[in-house]
Amino acid sequence: MKAAAVTWHPNAPKPLALVLGTNEIASAVAAKLSHARFAIVLCHDAFPPVIRRGMAFHDVLFGEACEVGGAIGGRAESIADVVRLHREPNLVVVTGMHLTDVIAFRYPAVIVDARMQKHLVTPDLRGVAGIAVGIGPRFAVGHNCDIAIETHPCKTGAIVAQGTTRNADGKARDLGGAGRERFVYSDQDAVWHTPLDIGTRVYKGMQLGSLGGTPVLAPLDGALRGIARDGMRVPADVKLLEIDPRGRHAAWTGMDERGQAIAASVVSAVHQIMQTGRTAGRVSAKV
Repeated sequence: MKAAAVTWHPNAPKPLALVLGTNEIASAVAAKLSHARFAIVLCHDAFPPVIRRGMAFHDVLFGEACEVGGAIGGRAESIADVVRLHREPNLVVVTGMHLTDVIAFRYPAVIVDARMQKHLVTPDLRGVAGIAVGIGPRFAVGHNCDIAIETHPCKTGAIVAQGTTRNADGKARDLGGAGRERFVYSDQDAVWHTPLDIGTRVYKGMQLGSLGGTPVLAPLDGALRGIARDGMRVPADVKLLEIDPRGRHAAWTGMDERGQAIAASVVSAVHQIMQTGRTAGRVSAKV
């Protein structure tokens, strides 16, 4: 497969980058691509629920102001909204519209699957856009994407130009001495209720909310780094909340190092392909 090389010109229309997902990784990618002179549309997907909302554009969908990495989110409910919002500099469009609605309006130069659906079948997005980028597990270059980016803790941000990305191993990276135990997972498909928001200080054993009427307790002391929105229906076996145990060093807003590394690799790989026309198996793994 060979993509058309792009000649960059300051007065040329911004190429469209369609990012699937409104989580913190998708949002970091969107912010970096926006600064790299792309017109951005983030398409929300309900699975899995977004918990690190202080690091994401997700809450724009609910009328809240969100800023990530110097880019501002704006909600679009129609293509007319997309056109209007793209006239604003450094504005990332966030929408609940299906990706087919956006593609029907304008063919994307780039599509980035950043939904982080670790255990689902990954669709082949090649041909949906000029360049298809897969982030995280279950991506195979030349089969369901043109280029992929690793999210595994031991290779975060590595560009995969040949072969496949690593499968999820169920191990969480260490944060303040805590791994998987800093998360609470849903034990049923039910409606989640909580009076708490991102950044709230919590203590081990404190009730943080209820899922289907069952109390959900904090597994340790710390600050809420992530928590699903109140009133959301969540499926079983997904992350419901996350606690940052690092005390005064806890962080729950902006881009973290992981998001920055992944987003920088996306921009690097996309620019190489757009400038040279080279895709699967022929992109440098250096960033």
